[in-house]
Amino acid sequence: MKIVIVGGVAGGMSAATRMRRLDESAEIVVFERGHYVSFANCGLPYYVGGVITDRAELLLQTPESLGTRFRLDVRVDHEVTGIDRAGQTVSVRNTLTGDERSESYDRLILAAGATTRSAPADSTSAAWGLATHTLRTVDDVDHIDAVLAAAPGSPSAVVIGGGFIGLEAVDNLVRRGVHVTLVQRGPQILTPLDPEMAAPVVADLRAHGVDVRLNTSVVGSDAPADPATSAATGLLLSDGSLVPADLVIDATGVRPDTSLAAAAGLAIGDSGGIWVDETQATSDPHIFAVGDGVEKTDAVGGAGTLVTMAGLANRHGRAAADSIAGRPDAAEPAVGTGIVGVFDLTIAMVGWNEQRLVAAGRAHRVVHTHPSSHAGYFPGAEQMAIKLLIDADTDAILGAQIVGGSGVDKRIDVIATAMAAGLGASALSRLELAYAPQYGSAKDAINQLGYVADNLLHGTSRSVQWHELDAALDAGATLVDVRSPAEFAAGHLPDARNLNLDELRARHGELPAGPLVVHCQVGQRGHTAARLLSQLGHDVRNLDGGYRTWLAGRAAMASTPSSETLSERIPV
Repeated sequence: MKIVIVGGVAGGMSAATRMRRLDESAEIVVFERGHYVSFANCGLPYYVGGVITDRAELLLQTPESLGTRFRLDVRVDHEVTGIDRAGQTVSVRNTLTGDERSESYDRLILAAGATTRSAPADSTSAAWGLATHTLRTVDDVDHIDAVLAAAPGSPSAVVIGGGFIGLEAVDNLVRRGVHVTLVQRGPQILTPLDPEMAAPVVADLRAHGVDVRLNTSVVGSDAPADPATSAATGLLLSDGSLVPADLVIDATGVRPDTSLAAAAGLAIGDSGGIWVDETQATSDPHIFAVGDGVEKTDAVGGAGTLVTMAGLANRHGRAAADSIAGRPDAAEPAVGTGIVGVFDLTIAMVGWNEQRLVAAGRAHRVVHTHPSSHAGYFPGAEQMAIKLLIDADTDAILGAQIVGGSGVDKRIDVIATAMAAGLGASALSRLELAYAPQYGSAKDAINQLGYVADNLLHGTSRSVQWHELDAALDAGATLVDVRSPAEFAAGHLPDARNLNLDELRARHGELPAGPLVVHCQVGQRGHTAARLLSQLGHDVRNLDGGYRTWLAGRAAMASTPSSETLSERIPV
């Protein structure tokens, strides 16, 4: 059997090497249009920042090493330009010489991945007159490295787009001593997060000197009419400002590369990715597809979705090889687990966010907690902010977001595993997790989420979200702050009445009749207060996530909050 693979990174190479392990007799040809194959594209930003110092470490394999170990025929600088499904051939062009040829196949695997979204038509890099690059290939980082090395004095950069790649670029450019302006078209960075979870990330960026511009876009540059007279030095933004830029990084996002598939008449899914069945086969049984250009099945909603993560690309590349070798195994739906590090923070998410649930009209419950990464009495504990989203009818976990320092990766993986296993949110309270003071708490952060979820499920607790508080107060509820007088004096919600939890039992008669909303710093004392007051006859709900979550939510509502306000007032 002859297998031709289009694309020599992640999914493509996973398919090729798995195929060889399953079938020593197969002829396997890999075409890669770039100069490099099987490189560590997720490590590229860290080479720019100097965290990875040896460029060779990014090049995991070469055509020669893959030929020696796996007997693969890997051809770099070769672009597949067309597919003849009837003749089972592909047209291939050598990008260095321009020579074209035809290559036959018995099975074809498309692993072309995704392509960068183009800049707006009126804001092209040519019009800007500045060095503009993406951050997706080894060539990209070589060009970026050269631009920064040639920049006089302290270089400046503009990063367009506040998603995963954009934030990794910002982090690593700052580490390299570059002054960075981050331009985000929308009202928040990291759109998979809900607003109150994104606010601490903005705070951390600004605390590290990043000029964050939300609700802003690039509209041009100060490029002269005659480029021969002088060079552009900065970009013009929609807010009317001119920001310096020796380098521009376009991190506006990616779209699935479906050009080959569409031209060949293969089915394209509603999400815009190449349609595949559960075995990674396309609408043509002789052609398979894997990677960022392929539609996945969403685990929460069941519809087609796009998930551009290396883990899924590698997993599905392996699955395609298994299918071709006659041992198909149905792909699991994607939960969309992702993680990114930005300076002092780790940000992770899985499943749907609240905004998406609201837009879909799906009934849900929300839990905010602010646990420590490990036992608080053991040195080095760092706080996390966790948001868990739960199906209101079934107790199923619909999604989660975590922002914090150490321990975030461990917790998001536990939640993702629980989702894949079909565990309900309340079942998190019963997980037996590893405990020692330097690694966790006897009641782990995951267990705490489960306790809160279980209380909500059985009506032991009733909560109010930060964005629902104003409506509750307008409807006549009284807001009671059960923190200490010192905490209250340091900062409190408008119109809140301070009544310390430890005095609540004796003084609850001072509270007015009618509904109450209680709150503390992060929600735990508020829950205790709500239980006490409920048993004393009061109609009471707890402000979920407490004062910290409310602060983060309010900060997120301002499109350009000051760095001082955010960095001082929005802890995770």
